[in-house]
Amino acid sequence: MENFRDFEAGPDPFGRTWQAHFKYLQTAISIRHSDSIDVCFVLTSGEERLERTVVIKDADLRDYAARTGRPVGDPWCSRLAMCKVKQAIENAEGLDRDLLPITAREIEELDGGIKKWEDAWVKGHAA
Repeated sequence: MENFRDFEAGPDPFGRTWQAHFKYLQTAISIRHSDSIDVCFVLTSGEERLERTVVIKDADLRDYAARTGRPVGDPWCSRLAMCKVKQAIENAEGLDRDLLPITAREIEELDGGIKKWEDAWVKGHAA
C-alpha cells in the first residue's frame, strides 16, 4: 500500500517529477467555514515548491460510505487526496489552483484504486 505521507508523482506533462509531503488533514469548517475535509500537501520539484490542498465534501464521503460500507477515516481520506494529487500532477489539471476538489464521482473512481492496493497488501501480509 502506498505511503500517503511521502510519495513521488509524475512525470507531469513537462517531464518533471514531484515529491509530495503530507502536511495536514483537518475539517475545513474550522478554517474556511466549509463542510469538507482538507488534506494539504507540500509539493517540490527541484527549486519549485507548491502547497496544494485537496478538498473532499463531507456529504459526498458520507453518501459513498453509506452505499458501500466503507468506513470514513483519516487514512482513507488521505489516500483519496494522494490519488487526487497524483492525478493533478500527471495531467497538469488544476495544479495552478491552491484547492483541488474531489467530486462524488471521483471518490468512487479513486477508491477503486485504493481497494486494489489494500487487497494486494492483505494478500502479501496474510498469516
